[in-house]
Amino acid sequence: MERQVINRLHRTAVYLVTALVLIMLAGAFFYMRTRSGENARWPEEGSWVQYSGLLAADLSNTSQGYFMAWASQPTSQRLKLRVVFNGTNLDYDLPGDGTSIVVPLQMGSGSYQVLLYENVSGKKYAEAGSLWLDAWLDREDIAFLYPNQYVDYTELSAAVEQADALCAGKSNMDAFQAVCSFMKSGFVYDFVKALTVKAGTLPDIDGSYEKRMGVCQDLSAIMCCMLRTQGIPSRLVIGYADDNYHAWTVTDVDGEEVFFDPTAELSAISRVKTYSVERFY
Repeated sequence: MERQVINRLHRTAVYLVTALVLIMLAGAFFYMRTRSGENARWPEEGSWVQYSGLLAADLSNTSQGYFMAWASQPTSQRLKLRVVFNGTNLDYDLPGDGTSIVVPLQMGSGSYQVLLYENVSGKKYAEAGSLWLDAWLDREDIAFLYPNQYVDYTELSAAVEQADALCAGKSNMDAFQAVCSFMKSGFVYDFVKALTVKAGTLPDIDGSYEKRMGVCQDLSAIMCCMLRTQGIPSRLVIGYADDNYHAWTVTDVDGEEVFFDPTAELSAISRVKTYSVERFY
């Protein structure tokens, strides 16, 4: 009888220990996912949709620093979307098949004009839609916490998962430094792509991450992706490094703007004296 009691107590103890271990593992997993789970932001469709000619735009989330745009009717002609803010023009390719794109309101709060142009012949375009939107952002850097056409990633992107693993439990500055170190040690510059890439090619986060190589805009977009999903606003900046057309990042770490050029850190560009900003996403 005593032996049976002892055996029961032993089995009970084993069950309790096993349950405790499982709870601890589940807690550890939750802790590791906390940064992305709490801080990653994803574009959402809404109900406030405006139409003008071929242009359709979902303006439901302008306070979050973005809107969605698509062609209201399929067309085989090339489409260009232009966003105008205080005299600054920002152009985007819009698919003609009705696929939507996420367009950032990276210039901050204010009035934006959105114009759609359709290719009519050769290099000639005609206006195919126009609307205005007034955006009052919840915070002025909120556009740099979401994916968009230039910093394009999803919840399934490998770079997002890697960022979660790198940054779990870290402060914003430690997370930023961890991502910087990862970019320097985990990637190489794609010199072949640099010589063959066509003008207008968008950054490729998923493809470049898989190959662990890319050109300046790919590497900078990957870094922005990893930081944004951790709740750290990061800009993909395009402009000139001396006389070279180039891309780099500027990140807001606890109120301090921190510059980082992944390409320069890989010694794939000559030492730069002057960076000149043309646009950012």
